[in-house]
Amino acid sequence: MRKNIAAGNWKMNLDLEAGKKLASEVVNMVNDEVSNDAEIILIPPFIHLTAVNQLIGSASNIQLGAQNCHQEKGGAYTGEISLEMLKSVGAEYVVIGHSERREYFGEDNALLAAKTKAVLDNGLKPIYCCGEKLDVREADKHFELNKEQIVEGLFDLSKDEILNVVIAYEPVWAIGTGVTASNEQAQEMHAFIRGLIADKYDQETADSISILYGGSVKPGNAKELFEQPDVDGGLVGGASLKSRDFTDIIKSF
Repeated sequence: MRKNIAAGNWKMNLDLEAGKKLASEVVNMVNDEVSNDAEIILIPPFIHLTAVNQLIGSASNIQLGAQNCHQEKGGAYTGEISLEMLKSVGAEYVVIGHSERREYFGEDNALLAAKTKAVLDNGLKPIYCCGEKLDVREADKHFELNKEQIVEGLFDLSKDEILNVVIAYEPVWAIGTGVTASNEQAQEMHAFIRGLIADKYDQETADSISILYGGSVKPGNAKELFEQPDVDGGLVGGASLKSRDFTDIIKSF
């Protein structure tokens, strides 16, 4: 059965010492306060990965994730990072196709499909992101766009492969704006995405895949969001930079 997941995406924030302090606080708070079986993923900048992995230590419910990767094994790709490098520092998850990668770096569905396959081929788990901007939702084309992103990015995978994918739905209009999709809007899109997977593969497969909500998750709205039947947790941005807020989100399951 699918997991409840709280994934904290630090984005391009915190120097190394501040990152170590945050990770240490989260690990200690989780050990002291969290009694549920949620999987927790810390996703810091690349330079933090080794140190954060050491701080996670033997905590079985906390995993390490990376914010991006290159799809090739290695070579003349200045500024990029390979999956072998990420594995060598303990990463278990890799975020693929975050809305900021799509918008600022021009990553399209074909590239993201290649990255997703490379992540899986290297024994890691992709967190594949999809979602629409405000103009798309206002034009009532949000289902169409999310279907395109899911179909073109994931549906060349085998059934066994897609079972190792986590999907994160990001209503881009609700990221960093303080606006959150209503519980009903979140559930509607998550159910739609799960339905796409059921149609392509089967219902059992669809029911085994975690789909996270990624739009301004906060301690004040996490519980109601996570209570929605097709919302399996959150890809948390700003609130993951505060150990108290992130821990309270984890405790919302």
